[in-house]
Amino acid sequence: MTAPHTRAYGQYCGVARALEIVGERWSLLIIRDLVLGAKRYDELQTGLPKIPPSILSARLNELEATGVIRRRVRAELDAGLVYELTQYGSELDQILLDLGLWGARSLQTPAADDVVILDSAILSLYSTFRAERAEGVQVTFEIRYDDRMIVHALVEDGVVKVGEGRFPGAELVIKATHGSALLDVMSGRLSAAEAVRAGKLTIDGDVTDLELFAQLFHVPSAPERTTGIVVR
Repeated sequence: MTAPHTRAYGQYCGVARALEIVGERWSLLIIRDLVLGAKRYDELQTGLPKIPPSILSARLNELEATGVIRRRVRAELDAGLVYELTQYGSELDQILLDLGLWGARSLQTPAADDVVILDSAILSLYSTFRAERAEGVQVTFEIRYDDRMIVHALVEDGVVKVGEGRFPGAELVIKATHGSALLDVMSGRLSAAEAVRAGKLTIDGDVTDLELFAQLFHVPSAPERTTGIVVR
């Protein structure tokens, strides 16, 4: 954790040091892709299709030098060398979720070459989940971005578990193949009924369950702070 950093800000400050460690381009996205588990080099490349191999290697070396990630040989047959977060690196989990929620408030219509990857789809549900609205709720959702990428969310009394693939018997199946329509429903820019009526979202289930989904997985349009720095 004490490795020297060539791009130092020259400030004795925790924020400055954090940015020296994870503030380089691609670094936080690499960490994002390791939050859900260890990955091989080629799996990281697949999740970051626009990163040059030389930059990926450099960022991995930097993050390893500062104690955020480590390499190990996985015991399973043919698993080979993988990268994973250290305990120090795993402490970024909640920070990443909070940052993802903050950034989601500025997302608009995706560009033509924007991609949605599995890990970001899973983490987006964790970051937008409102546990206080899910007390006493038990429901399952399946979200299909296309035939190749499907995730599910199981909500049980204030806790959510998100995973890859179909969930047989899910109360609601959402087919989210139309641009930003699902995000628009989650943020309240578009009502569940309007999204279905306009064909922007296709569902298998009741529209009231889509309304429930938008309440449980919510992107605020304005700051919702109850604590923070008090300026005197």
